[in-house]
Amino acid sequence: MLQEEEKDIKEEAVEDTLPQEPKKEWRLRINYRLITQNLPFLLFLAVVALVYIANSHLAEKKVRRINKLSREIRELKWEYLSVKSELMFRSKLSEVSKAVEPLGLKELNTPPQRIEVKQATEE
Repeated sequence: MLQEEEKDIKEEAVEDTLPQEPKKEWRLRINYRLITQNLPFLLFLAVVALVYIANSHLAEKKVRRINKLSREIRELKWEYLSVKSELMFRSKLSEVSKAVEPLGLKELNTPPQRIEVKQATEE
């Protein structure tokens, strides 16, 4: 066991004395040639990004418009129902008679009579 440890120590010492290669940097290297070679792809990605952004803006705009129209429909429905109930109330016989009383019109107490005209027979 001691012999194995001595071998490992000697190997490490030998490695330290050997000229070492410069370590490769793992940073992204961007140079002019790389950019020019990939320019069409980069432009494609830019166009796709612009289309994606425009699509999301249009979708948001449509959602806002749908919400606005839904609110407007709801308000118009409420208005329709209130006007309809007001019309039903005002078209009652008692309400109509109250409304035309200042004009001198009164409700009939007797039923209307039918007038029949007899045609003369020609002889």
